[in-house]
Amino acid sequence: MSIQVQNPFYGRRKDELQVDASRFTELVAELSNPTLPGEWTEQSGVQLTWPHAGTDWAPMLDEVSACFIQIAKEIARHELLLIVTPEPQKVQMQLSQAKVMMRNVRFLRCDTNDTWARDHGAITLTDPQGPQLLDFCFNGWGNKFAAEKDNAVTRQAMDNGFFHGKYVNHLDFVLEGGSIESDGQGTLLTTSACLLNPNRNPKMNKVDIEEYLKRALHINRILWLDHGYLIGDDTDSHIDTLARFCSPDTITYVKCDDSSDEHYDELAKMEQQLQTFVTPTGQPYHLLPLPMANKVIFEGERLPATYANFLILNQQVLFPTYNQPDKDTKAKEVLQMAFPEKDIIGIDCCALIKQHGSLHCVTMQYPKSVLS
Repeated sequence: MSIQVQNPFYGRRKDELQVDASRFTELVAELSNPTLPGEWTEQSGVQLTWPHAGTDWAPMLDEVSACFIQIAKEIARHELLLIVTPEPQKVQMQLSQAKVMMRNVRFLRCDTNDTWARDHGAITLTDPQGPQLLDFCFNGWGNKFAAEKDNAVTRQAMDNGFFHGKYVNHLDFVLEGGSIESDGQGTLLTTSACLLNPNRNPKMNKVDIEEYLKRALHINRILWLDHGYLIGDDTDSHIDTLARFCSPDTITYVKCDDSSDEHYDELAKMEQQLQTFVTPTGQPYHLLPLPMANKVIFEGERLPATYANFLILNQQVLFPTYNQPDKDTKAKEVLQMAFPEKDIIGIDCCALIKQHGSLHCVTMQYPKSVLS
């Protein structure tokens, strides 16, 4: 018995075949293009840049180190952990005593100014040819703080063999990882207050910045949030303090229900703008409101406590808690809805917000094949 297979091109006009061939070429190009992945994309590991006595953490080093140890312990349970520190032996002893899974821990000996790995770590593109590690300029959130040592971390990690992939120099452009969110499908979510601030790239306007980001990050469109802020935030409204992609069609965001809170009006306007955003296919996003943390005061000033500053891992989501049982529990419930197949684990970040950041700010995840 013979089997006949019909030729799909039989009887087709030449111009039709040319159109098909052209579309095939486009599809191949799309599949082979680098992608800025969503944070939920499979990871090889996470970077922490460890606090030390030469940083602003000096007056509370033991307190913040305990927080970092808890973060390290949870990451190292399932993923590789790269720790950047000028004191690897000291940190190794701390982690060993805390029974961290040391076989998953790597140390890069490196001088640092501070600990905000989200903003000085490499921004990674996935690519069929291998990952691309983009090294942008970190200028201490608009030259507010010294950053020359932190700004050299990615290059040193590459030179010392900790990162695998292609190093791409973008040090002519200021961009922090905490200022952008990707849906993994070509859409970037950010805030105009940060990316358009003249303390970042003063010679570029909105159109210039959009064009640069589209080329550098291989994205198709940018959703600009024009509202929302947190008192005490040094970053000029990083998106990871306000709204986050949980999947290509789901966004969590901070919602304030207290009309007497100074954030109420701006966060309400942010929510209204989020409701106008649509996916690339024209559908509204699934919006999940996170609670606004109760007011936290330290040394007379309000701190930017936010539940949006969570970290997505392969099997877990680590989220910050602030010793506020009702709000902490509500935030966990919302994140469990957003990530039903992951373990949602709270980390006490009361120490971190004393320096105006939180859990996502001190971490940077790397897709598969970057760390080994």
